[in-house]
Amino acid sequence: MPKRAFIFPGQGSQYVGMASDLYENSVEAKEMIKTADDALGINLSYILFNGPEEQLKQSEFTQPAIFLHSVILASIIRTLSADAAAGHSVGEYSALVTSGAIQFYEAVKLVRERGIAMQQAGIEKPGTMAAIVGLDKNLVIECCVEASYEGIVKCANFNSPGQIVISGDAKGVRKAMELCKAKGAKLIKELQVSGAFHSPLMNSAKEKLKVALDNTNFYDARIPVYANVTAKPIKNKDEIKNLLYEQLTAPVPWVEIINNMIKDEIEEFYEIGPGKVLQGLVRKINPDVKTFGIDKFTDVEKYL
Repeated sequence: MPKRAFIFPGQGSQYVGMASDLYENSVEAKEMIKTADDALGINLSYILFNGPEEQLKQSEFTQPAIFLHSVILASIIRTLSADAAAGHSVGEYSALVTSGAIQFYEAVKLVRERGIAMQQAGIEKPGTMAAIVGLDKNLVIECCVEASYEGIVKCANFNSPGQIVISGDAKGVRKAMELCKAKGAKLIKELQVSGAFHSPLMNSAKEKLKVALDNTNFYDARIPVYANVTAKPIKNKDEIKNLLYEQLTAPVPWVEIINNMIKDEIEEFYEIGPGKVLQGLVRKINPDVKTFGIDKFTDVEKYL
């Protein structure tokens, strides 16, 4: 039997109408969505199913929406189990629920607190992010260091070979974009985001998240979860909690996470949640492994 990993998407994979077919076709999905609405005290399901898109794009709704969609899918798949898990940024919370490290009811509240804290940090210290395509990792890092005299700018996501996202205040990021272009980047695009995620501009969100983490029960994970901060497999509940705190301002080493999973003999990667972003990244990292996507109820039906 090939070893398989469940991987969970992060912010940017949301779409209006997400999880509506799960709600209509699965009693378990319906119960989980109602539980989330009750836990949060908001009508999150209405925003998932109907939008508007602008509201769904706000971190306080985006993050629990993606989390909820992903966790429902992982829960209602009957014939698939994972040997390991990982998630991209907020997707790490979905991975942790699937591994048994956090209970669903507590996790959905924690994810919303994270989204609110990050949104607020983006208002207090406005920033931006940009995708840099087709430039060596070390050159992008050099450009960020050089641009730092203009403002804060760091690498935020190492998504695939030749695709890196940078993050910081507008002056720093735009200077780094300019330098990356001069070094020969194939494509540079500023992203429409509500804050400079995974950068020092998220420090205030980190402190708010710490309060929420301290009020959440953590358990040792049943399967290894490859952490965003270290790219290494973890199971210990205290380590999990500490790394979730550090994650807000640390870069996401997605290339390293996937390569470490492959070294540990993972051969099949199942993206569980909205969209196909992670499948594309995994194929760029290593085209020899198998990738699958589970997003809609029609995808779930194959594994019931």
